[in-house]
Amino acid sequence: MSLRDEACVVTGACGFLGQRLIKLLLEEEILAEIRLVDKCVQPQLVQTLEDCRGHTQLRVFEGDVRDSAFLRRACRGASIVFHVASLIDVTGALDYSELYGVNVKGTQLLLEACILENVVSFIYTSSIEVAGPNPNGDPIVGGNEDTVYNSSLKFPYSKTKKEAERSTLEANGELLQNGGRLATCALRPMYIYGEGCRFLLGHMVNGIRNNNVLYRTSPREAHVNPVYVGNVALAHLQAARGLGDPQRRNVIGGNFYYISDDTPPVSYSDFNHVVMSPLGLGIQEKLMLPFPLLYLICFLLEVLSMLLRPFKRIAPPLNRQILTMLSTPFSFTYHKAKRDLGYAPKYSWEEARRHTVAWLASRLPEERERAKK
Repeated sequence: MSLRDEACVVTGACGFLGQRLIKLLLEEEILAEIRLVDKCVQPQLVQTLEDCRGHTQLRVFEGDVRDSAFLRRACRGASIVFHVASLIDVTGALDYSELYGVNVKGTQLLLEACILENVVSFIYTSSIEVAGPNPNGDPIVGGNEDTVYNSSLKFPYSKTKKEAERSTLEANGELLQNGGRLATCALRPMYIYGEGCRFLLGHMVNGIRNNNVLYRTSPREAHVNPVYVGNVALAHLQAARGLGDPQRRNVIGGNFYYISDDTPPVSYSDFNHVVMSPLGLGIQEKLMLPFPLLYLICFLLEVLSMLLRPFKRIAPPLNRQILTMLSTPFSFTYHKAKRDLGYAPKYSWEEARRHTVAWLASRLPEERERAKK
């Protein structure tokens, strides 16, 4: 079903995925309006989008997702909300209260705004990290939405994303002010890569500093299945189309979907090497240290940071949660998204890799300068 002449809201509009989603909406749909919601929207982004917007009106809403009045203004008159915005913190650099305020409370306030302003469709960008891996490092290979798994989440980011996802799915079917019903769903992408991925840039800089050799932080056998940003954006569009279809709305509403593509399963470290080897970067053959020793070091660093917290906040670059994530086979299929949403990857692995490598190559001179500092 087309979204023609609809008005939609994209939170986190300036982020890695948010920008890609807006561009796809402009390419694939003839929308009446797209509202760019973020704390600060750069004029350069708006100008770039203006060049391909056609008849779609672009409106900027700068504000905080913890501000209910702001959210109501952004949602007024819209029919679809893509809630992409979130704080991502994998090292513990942020206070839990801040993570909770943005990721959980912000989502709940946005859902309330949708109900008050009669928004009929809500798509939440969740994360693979709401599934795990758990602290035991129990693997999943080719899992799906029905896979039983004791996640036992301890990582603050994972916990807040999980709670926000739960709030989203529980809001499905809520009565709107005009008597209609809100339909919601959540998408759980794997690790997202592609043009604009700051994590890839960080790994590249570290590799350059290490004499053009990438660090091996995950064993070869710890296969995961990263997903290309263009395909994640497409899954969001397909979810919105599905929620807008009266025949599919009740099937999709209240459900979550894993989003992957045809990127070959590989460890996180080996994936970095696949996209950076054309740029002349090698990779360490073995882990920097044996896993038990790395785990012990992470534990000691966490204890030290906790003891110092009353005086200074220190976030170790590696902790036990990240180490477990890097070392656990954890992959999922997209079969349910294909069945319910009509999702199929738009970009093949070859295309996704080519685009990613070209982008990294364009950033290489700048990142080499950055690595010298």
